[in-house]
Formats: sequence, structure tokens, C-alpha cells
Amino acid sequence: MKIVADTNTFLAVALNEPEKDWLIQTTDGHDLIAPAVLPYEIGNALSSLVRRKVLAATQLGAAWDAAAAIPVELAAVDARASLLLAGHFRIYAYDAYFLQCSLESKCPLLTLDGGMKRVAKQLNITLVE
Repeated sequence: MKIVADTNTFLAVALNEPEKDWLIQTTDGHDLIAPAVLPYEIGNALSSLVRRKVLAATQLGAAWDAAAAIPVELAAVDARASLLLAGHFRIYAYDAYFLQCSLESKCPLLTLDGGMKRVAKQLNITLVE
């Protein structure tokens, strides 16, 4: 089965967050898919962690490499439809790309974001929990 994986799941694994083991067990044997914007969002999140002094600049390369080592299919999504979702639910466009990816691929969504889970339920997207 394919699972749409949100950026925060890649970061949790790459940065050895407490959810790492659960995420690996949950996705074992499944193929991951994400909107093609994923690498850019990972980069943005990592640079934000450096700006907030959560991550040292010297750790960026290793964190990127760990996230990039996770196999994932990058999918094109309808940007206009994503933007309309973002406007309707008053969420970030980046979150809407993942929701739209789930809708278009008809695949369940894996996210650690409570707000995104709430919107996914309203859209009848199956969540991996």
C-alpha cells in the first residue's frame, strides 16, 4: 500500500525524534508518496530549526542526508486545487499539497500535525494512526 507521508514524519525520523521507531514500524512494507515540493519543504524546515537554534548549522548536512535517504515517490499535485483547499480551510499551502496528494492518489495520510489531521478527517481522507 502507498502512504502519503507529511514532511514532519521525514524530519522526525531524520532527527531521531521520539516518534521515529513508531513511524518506521508503521511504514515498514509500504511505499511512501509525497508531493514534489517535499525536498524544498524539508530544506525550509531544517533551515528554520537552525534559525531557532534547535539545530546547529553543522548538523544540516547530516539531517538532510538522513531525510533524503528515506525512499519516497515524489508526485505532482494540482497546485490550484491545493490553493483552494488552503483558502477554504485557512491552512498553509504546504499542508494543502499533502492533503491534495492524498485526495488525488486515494492513499492514506501519515502526519504528526493535529491541524492537518482535523482537515483530513473533514475531507474523508484516511489517516494512518
